[in-house]
Amino acid sequence: MRTKKYVPYLFLLPAIIGLFGFRLIPIIWAFLMSFTRWSVYAPPQWLGFANYKELFGSDLFREVLKNTFIYTIIYVPGVMIIGLILAVLVNNRLKGIAFFRGLLFAPVVTSAVAIGMVWGWILSPRFGILNHVLEHWFSIVNPPAWLGDRNIALIAIAFVAVWQRVGYQMILFLAGLQDIPTIFYEAARIDGASRWQRFWKITLPLLSPTTFFVLIISIIDSFRNFTIIYTMTRGGPGSSTTTLAYAIYQNAFIFSRMGYASSLAYILLIIVGTITLINFYFKKRWVKYKY
Repeated sequence: MRTKKYVPYLFLLPAIIGLFGFRLIPIIWAFLMSFTRWSVYAPPQWLGFANYKELFGSDLFREVLKNTFIYTIIYVPGVMIIGLILAVLVNNRLKGIAFFRGLLFAPVVTSAVAIGMVWGWILSPRFGILNHVLEHWFSIVNPPAWLGDRNIALIAIAFVAVWQRVGYQMILFLAGLQDIPTIFYEAARIDGASRWQRFWKITLPLLSPTTFFVLIISIIDSFRNFTIIYTMTRGGPGSSTTTLAYAIYQNAFIFSRMGYASSLAYILLIIVGTITLINFYFKKRWVKYKY
């Protein structure tokens, strides 16, 4: 009997080892490294708060922070609004609707590197199909250099990221929509409510738990924006598309400044954690878990 008591923990042991070995210990190690100068090729040197002082006194860091928030402001509403609209459209029992659901979800499971390469070609100023269409179909003489203009490169990157990820939010919203009892809609139709009134008064309030979950994961996802940026612009032109996630990679694996990269990583952790806590604080004001 005593042996059986420990059997569940034995099955949990691989997951626990993985959690400590690949999650918790690296997090603690990165925190300690943020107070050091470490180039990997030499032993770490303790610097105290020097990395953080350099970080907050850097104009480049302020630009990176601004880029990160601009990207988030574009990405989060984009994937949530478009994802909800698509979920409402495919939430019908029509013949062949499963095909369209799969088609809209396909970019999510497609390699981000492949997506970045294809969209890099589409947005190319000289050979891209988009500028070709703008020139020959719409007679635009000088179409934009989508990835070469500092003013619009980040917007173009955010658009591609929304296109790639919106299918995931669509599936989450679709699951939430299908969980709403149809009896509410039937009662509303009997009372003469219009389609918009049913959506505004029934769908949105009852979908609020799903909306909250989608909001949290979309915010977190927006701060992990690395692959598309790496594939399409490498943070350029200049540093106009360099976000915190890409700056961490640059400092760690290009400039070999592991300590400085660790301090950037913890700034990113603090920002995401703070935003998440604020969302959880205000959750009770608009999220309804009971019908």
